[in-house]
Amino acid sequence: MNTPKPLTILTGASRGMGLAMARELLVRGGTLLCISRQTSPELDMLAKAHGTELIQWKHDLAQPEAVAAALQAWLDWQDGSGFSSATLINNAGVIPPLVPLERARASDTAQALRVGLEAPMVLTSAFLAATANWHATRRVLNISSGLGRRAMASQAAYCAAKAGMDHFTRCLALDQAHSANPARVCSLAPGVIDTDMQVQLRSTDPAGFPDQASFAHLHANGQLSSPTQAAQRVLAYLERKDFGNEPVADIRDH
Repeated sequence: MNTPKPLTILTGASRGMGLAMARELLVRGGTLLCISRQTSPELDMLAKAHGTELIQWKHDLAQPEAVAAALQAWLDWQDGSGFSSATLINNAGVIPPLVPLERARASDTAQALRVGLEAPMVLTSAFLAATANWHATRRVLNISSGLGRRAMASQAAYCAAKAGMDHFTRCLALDQAHSANPARVCSLAPGVIDTDMQVQLRSTDPAGFPDQASFAHLHANGQLSSPTQAAQRVLAYLERKDFGNEPVADIRDH
């Protein structure tokens, strides 16, 4: 009889902290389903080296309904008894051009909200519906940001998406408290990480982005975590016995 193994579904796994989390998860074993705009040959090689089942879907999360339908169909096809745990990590996000909202293109604003808020909501819905009768431990980890809790000029869409992620997670926790098979859920801010997003923030013209200097200062003073460090901290938090006790949390408080 095969021993049940963990299943993890991870969005935004092609770069930054998402790629670092994928690497860590592949070393740990089980089944990893990555959903990103690009697939990664590096992850394929790492999966083979560690004997981990890796599935990579190339999808644009700006079209989240189709991705959610594909996820639910795939989960419906799985034998839930083969998994010891089932975890969805909504990590993907988009930071649109850093301009005041009146100068933002509607397409950029819509994309940021679709990827950063609509996609996590519909994927979470699909995940919970398809695994409702599984006996595996179920968890949803939403990767949020301090900017969902602190407003910043020229970042209305990104801040709104992350604030929405926090609040839908609070609502989700209330839903799950009344579920026959509750999932543990948390919207977690991972701290400030040295990713492509940070390069964009500190390289933007200060005339359109008043907080540019503060991001440049963080980098100059070595105050940024590496993607690998951040991934390890986030995954360690996910494995805590009290994961989900706080539906909205910050890694820097733990």
